[in-house]
Amino acid sequence: MGVVLYMKEGIGRNSEILEKMTRLKLMLALLTFIQIGIMAQEFKVKLYPLTPQEEAVIINKGTERPFLGEYTNNKADGVYLCKHCHTPLYTSDSKFDSYCGWPSFDQEIAGAVKRVPDADGERVEIVCAACNGHLGHVFEGEGFTKKDTRHCVNSISLIFEERKK
Repeated sequence: MGVVLYMKEGIGRNSEILEKMTRLKLMLALLTFIQIGIMAQEFKVKLYPLTPQEEAVIINKGTERPFLGEYTNNKADGVYLCKHCHTPLYTSDSKFDSYCGWPSFDQEIAGAVKRVPDADGERVEIVCAACNGHLGHVFEGEGFTKKDTRHCVNSISLIFEERKK
């Protein structure tokens, strides 16, 4: 009888502890949800409309045809912005000729571009850090520049603003 009573008391205490833990987990989840909502509001990015072709690349992670992009051979001095949110991504100082068919950069503006594993599991995708718009892919170890990095970017994902002289 004493063993059964002890087990019943233990079960009672355990269920109280589980109930309190469940309430704490729910409160923590709610606070996390509220915090994420506040952060999203605080860092809200204005998104600009896209054409169906731009949406196919920027939203649906497509690729424009090589050598046909507007900025592939651009040599002007300026800044490249994200087409979807107009966040500055690259300066013309970091652009170089890689002859791959797309604009190539060896360095992004600090904090402007995120690297994420590509769905194919082999490459590394690059996206705008502000709006997560697809830019292209990044490759390392090719030896094109001293930085040994090539951001291969779809022209259609970019806007170019020439520097005023």
